[in-house]
Amino acid sequence: MAKVGNWGKTIRFEVSSRKVLTFRNFKRSVSGRWQQHQIIGKKPKSEFTGPDASQVTMDVILSAEHGVKPGNMIKILETACEKGQVEYLYIGGKKIGRNKFYLESVSEAWDEVWNKGELVKAALSLKFTEYT
Repeated sequence: MAKVGNWGKTIRFEVSSRKVLTFRNFKRSVSGRWQQHQIIGKKPKSEFTGPDASQVTMDVILSAEHGVKPGNMIKILETACEKGQVEYLYIGGKKIGRNKFYLESVSEAWDEVWNKGELVKAALSLKFTEYT
C-alpha cells in the first residue's frame, strides 16, 4: 500500500491492489489581509493587518470499482463537516501549513447509481480552511 496523505483518521488517501482513493486538482491558497484607508485627494494608504487563513481545495473520485464505498465515505465526510471536525492535513507525509484544517464544504456529484439506488461512483469537491 502506498499512502498518499490523510486528513486525520477521517480520510486516508492511498493506493493499493485493493483500494484506490486519491485526489486531483489540489490547490492551496495563502493570503494576507489588507485594509485600504481613503485619503482625500490622494491614493488610498494600504495597511497590512495580518495573515488570512489558508485554504485547500481538491477533487476526489469515490468508486466501488476501486474498493471504496462512496455512500459510506460521503456520510463520514458530511458528518465531519457538519460537526466542525478539525484535523491536520498531510500530503506525502508532510503537514500542510502550520495549523489544523476544518472541512468547510463537501460538494458531490453522483456519477453512477445502480439497481435499488446503490451509489457506485461519485465525484466530490472538498474545501478545507485553516483553523486558527
